[in-house]
Amino acid sequence: MTTNEYTFIDAVQQICRNDTRYDPEAYVFVRESLDFTSQMLKKPSDGPSRHVSGHELLSGIRTYALQEFGPMTLTVLENWGVKTSSDFGEIVFNLVNSGKLGKTDDDSLEDFADSYDFKEAFAEPFLPRNAPSGKKKRTRPRPAGNKPKGPRTRKK
Repeated sequence: MTTNEYTFIDAVQQICRNDTRYDPEAYVFVRESLDFTSQMLKKPSDGPSRHVSGHELLSGIRTYALQEFGPMTLTVLENWGVKTSSDFGEIVFNLVNSGKLGKTDDDSLEDFADSYDFKEAFAEPFLPRNAPSGKKKRTRPRPAGNKPKGPRTRKK
């Protein structure tokens, strides 16, 4: 473990002592998601153009989570205390306040508010495409005079 990683983990442990809403793994996941998103967007490794916006990060988090956890994504996130996109913003800003992530003047918690519905984002991709929707199938009424016939009897 490098000194840099150790200090990140120290920061997460301190954050979790002060804010018990989220599991420490959620913080590690957000950091990994940030790296994943930077690579996905082909951001430079340093400098101001490396910055990832809240909306970009949320998109990267979704893609990375589905890739890493598949159909268990929603369960994993909920187990960590993460139930909305706003929770990711809270985690990011806890890391910003600890000095482990940077931000620009344009960044705010509102960037993460209600970005996507968790069930749609993390569960629906794994539902069967032809699954019944739960709606009752409508049947057309029979035309008058076309009553169903009773059971057929065989003539001898």
